[in-house]
Amino acid sequence: MAEVSSTNRLLLREPGLAAGGTLPREQRYAVPSLLRRLLLLIEMLGLFIGLPIALDYAVHSESVPLFVVLQPVLLAFIVFLLWDRTFYLRRELIRLPSPKELLSMLAIFAIAGGMVAAYVAQEMPARYLNFPLQRPETWERIMILYPMLSVPVQELVYRTFFFHRYGPLFGEERGALILANGILFGFAHFLFGNWIAIAGTAVIGTLLAYRYEATRSFWAVWLEHTLWGWLIFTVGLGHYFFTGVSNFSMIKWAF
Repeated sequence: MAEVSSTNRLLLREPGLAAGGTLPREQRYAVPSLLRRLLLLIEMLGLFIGLPIALDYAVHSESVPLFVVLQPVLLAFIVFLLWDRTFYLRRELIRLPSPKELLSMLAIFAIAGGMVAAYVAQEMPARYLNFPLQRPETWERIMILYPMLSVPVQELVYRTFFFHRYGPLFGEERGALILANGILFGFAHFLFGNWIAIAGTAVIGTLLAYRYEATRSFWAVWLEHTLWGWLIFTVGLGHYFFTGVSNFSMIKWAF
């Protein structure tokens, strides 16, 4: 009860900052002023459109490895979240997906993932399973490191940070929030220079946004994101998520 009362006081002080995933559902839809919404919109477009364009320039024009460029950027997002007094990291991390949600994500993954694997086997037979078969040690490292280093940061930025910071822009328009998040997630992958990376991550990003909006569980989207990333690198689509700029002789993962 003490935590809710404290949150209510913060809502009264700065309602535009308090519509994020760490707050109870009934407290997420405080509507900020028109000026506040305009500033949040400009900020959102700058971070989620302007920043990927800047990263693309750094990678392809200055030949800076993607993994190197991302580190200070991703750290800044995390620091901002921890600095924000309306954000509760503990509440974010203690929410686990329900058995129903787990069954839902596994069913979707089994059906849609099976379709993706079948498509690659049929249309790209030379690439199908070539990574784990031809480079098993590198594949094993990515299977281990991907959910530890890549997925948590992406979900903190694109789900936790995005929903917490920009929820006020959408109010109760749940569908618009989910769609915007998915499109911006896909747009961030344009630096890979192919439509498969953009379209594929837009679809997966929309699914992850739906899952996060429904569960407000970081671990739910972490697990679902990990499953899809594992699939992509296993069936032979990892080639489409490579920038072409050397990253200490390692494959960049950013799905």
